[in-house]
Amino acid sequence: MDDIAILRSTSLFYDIPESELPILLKHLCPILHSCGKGEILLAYGQSCTAMGILLSGQIEAWRPLSNGDRIPTTQMGPGGIFGDVLGGTQLNSPVTVQMTEPGQVLFFPYERLLTPPTDPISAYSKLLHNLVGSIGNKYFSLMTRVELLTLKSLRSKICAYLLYYAEQAGSNTFSVSHSRTAMAEYLSCERSALSRELSRMQADGLIETYKNSFKLLDRGQIEKLGRI
Repeated sequence: MDDIAILRSTSLFYDIPESELPILLKHLCPILHSCGKGEILLAYGQSCTAMGILLSGQIEAWRPLSNGDRIPTTQMGPGGIFGDVLGGTQLNSPVTVQMTEPGQVLFFPYERLLTPPTDPISAYSKLLHNLVGSIGNKYFSLMTRVELLTLKSLRSKICAYLLYYAEQAGSNTFSVSHSRTAMAEYLSCERSALSRELSRMQADGLIETYKNSFKLLDRGQIEKLGRI
């Protein structure tokens, strides 16, 4: 997939006329940056001056804790957007964004993103509409994470987590974006405890799993457990 196709696949550039996209990109003045594995794109507490769209590679975002641990917030592949929530604010970044695989990022300076073009085009209005929608979706995703962490048992957390991905996929068979280690961090548990509980859930006939793919076998019971 080429860079333009990746941009058009993102929520930010959704439904923008193909004929107006080059004009819009010229106004936005994006900056292409090649990144190595482990490179920090945005550090916790750092001021943010641009929104980024991942064109290739993988990134993860996490919040550092005072004891040296960290709380993962998200992982993204090509088309992933970061820094959009901070646009036009005086807030510093609440997370660190880091490359986990080498790739390329296209940075969009806020100064250009939030300034209308001299010659008005419908694509710019659509871009702002999409930006607001993207921020809203991230807010609700954060609320989902908060609600998940308030559940008492690990099984309940796993069920709520799997239900979220099932709903996103519109199917009882789906893949999740986290590895087992990242999933354990997301659920705030030990990897060994997660593996044991997933094995027990398979033995109980609730799920089938292979690597990062899952199938809900008893969705009714999983929905019940995911609310406890």
